Amino acid sequence: MAKTEVKNLEGTTVKELDLADEIFAAPPNQSLLWESVKSYLASQRRGTHSTKSRGEVSGGGKKPWRQKGTGRARVGSIRSSLWRGGSIAHGPKPRDYAYAIPAKMLRGALRSALAAKFQDQKLTVIDQFNLQEAKTKAFAGALRKLGVEKTVLVVSDATNRNLELSSRNIQGCDLVRHHKLHPYEVLSHETLLISEGALGRLAEALR
Repeated sequence: MAKTEVKNLEGTTVKELDLADEIFAAPPNQSLLWESVKSYLASQRRGTHSTKSRGEVSGGGKKPWRQKGTGRARVGSIRSSLWRGGSIAHGPKPRDYAYAIPAKMLRGALRSALAAKFQDQKLTVIDQFNLQEAKTKAFAGALRKLGVEKTVLVVSDATNRNLELSSRNIQGCDLVRHHKLHPYEVLSHETLLISEGALGRLAEALR
């Protein structure tokens, strides 16, 4: 069975924890990770791009020249998509790019993301985030003691106001509750810092 150390915010190992092999010992499914990341990024697109069709461009109400006899090509409006300053044929319009993938695929992708972090030794389990006060400096010091050097995703299983206030001003540090964790967030951070309670709830939900 896979095992991991449980540490406190001082960086000291307090105990060992058994992990579910079906989650943390299984090889990550790259296809599921790709699908979940693609879906997440698509949902982040604003989709506010817009071009004017022929009916939306101002002007062009008068026919530039008569239909026949000039030797020139026939044209009905100077706002044709063939003309400079005219409309855009089949141009982009505001739309929603978001789409959902099946919940079973999303759970599989989250299992693979957690397994990838564990197997790369980028997952650290904390017994609890017991911060006595909201101080950014204190929490930043705790991250240094835990060996966090780059971006870090902190996963908690309960509302913790001191943790929210202490972490929000640290560059590259993001906080999320366990039930809102997405595979993209796990993969987009160098280190995953998760409380023991959150890890237990996630393991139970993903089995």
